[in-house]
Amino acid sequence: MDHPLVELREAVCGANQDLVRAGLVMCTWGNVSGIDRAVGVVAIKPSGIDYASLAPDDIVLVDLEGNPLEDALRPSSDLPTHLEIYRRFPEVGGIAHTHSAAASSFAQACRPLPCLGTTHADHFRGAVPITRDLTDEETEADYELNTGRLIVETFAQQSPMDVPAVLVARHGPFAWGADPAAAVKNSVVLEACARMAIDTFSLDPDPGDFPQHLLDRHFNRKHGVDSYYGQD
Repeated sequence: MDHPLVELREAVCGANQDLVRAGLVMCTWGNVSGIDRAVGVVAIKPSGIDYASLAPDDIVLVDLEGNPLEDALRPSSDLPTHLEIYRRFPEVGGIAHTHSAAASSFAQACRPLPCLGTTHADHFRGAVPITRDLTDEETEADYELNTGRLIVETFAQQSPMDVPAVLVARHGPFAWGADPAAAVKNSVVLEACARMAIDTFSLDPDPGDFPQHLLDRHFNRKHGVDSYYGQD
């Protein structure tokens, strides 16, 4: 196996283990994938494997149609969802899916996660959207693929890199980024913002709309063309 795919496997394995260290998964509830777009290869956690025993050689390699590239473990059952995101969002280099408690609570309530403060605005340019429900037909056939299509549909009028996360109705969060590590970071931020939002609503059920000018200022100072946060 050539060196870039060894690095991809190591990055995806480490990112999956980072989900555990961040407290975002328990049991085997979650997965991270990454893509090498130069060769069209996706690497993803195998299905049902405990994180404590996960090693780089366990990471499953497939092409963008889901065809395995070698005899290996069975990939995550969420693979078709990941592949649809990669096919439709070319800027995405890594995807993380968790069932983290606070973000999943918003998903189960079928509520978007609104921007309530500057912590959220630093990372997400507005509310993290909630998908619609899948239809009976979408659930019955190609469920995981249709979940990916549903995510893509939700971003028809919104940049997936301005808000690199989504809440799948009655399911849980997906987040993405330029690579697997960035996807995990966005999952961490998403969970923190969801937890703060729940606390905020407990103090004030109607905190009002967050000012658009303040949202834009905080997002752009980190992610805009004239960003100035951090070091060059």
